[in-house]
Amino acid sequence: MFSKQAFTPDGWLVTGDRGWVDEDGYVFLAGRGDDMIIRGGENISPEEVEDVLHSHPKVEEAVVIGVPDPEWGQQPRAVVVLKKGEVATDEEIMEYCRSKLAGFKRPRSVVFVDSLPRNPMGKVLRKALREQYGQP
Repeated sequence: MFSKQAFTPDGWLVTGDRGWVDEDGYVFLAGRGDDMIIRGGENISPEEVEDVLHSHPKVEEAVVIGVPDPEWGQQPRAVVVLKKGEVATDEEIMEYCRSKLAGFKRPRSVVFVDSLPRNPMGKVLRKALREQYGQP
């Protein structure tokens, strides 16, 4: 059941999802609005940074979260699972991102983990990652 606050005055349901409608009227979801990282007034889509991280030959999985920053508001932090048998440094991952992302979008830190927390449906629990790794 939804409350009245979940609807706009003209009847649309406010879900908090980000997305777009293409020229044929198909709706595409790009992520959650509350996952957006805001650094110095610039919006950073975690999914865009994650796509770059996933293209790294040593990275199995990656999630990007916002970490509070007194000067910039938030800084991107990458939480990375490496492929089995691979070894990488945070400097290596950040250098890779340096060649593929605008400066404000690049992760300022990298945390390596063995696995990402997931719900029973297999979806990554971003909130759990923010709670565990989201402090400066």
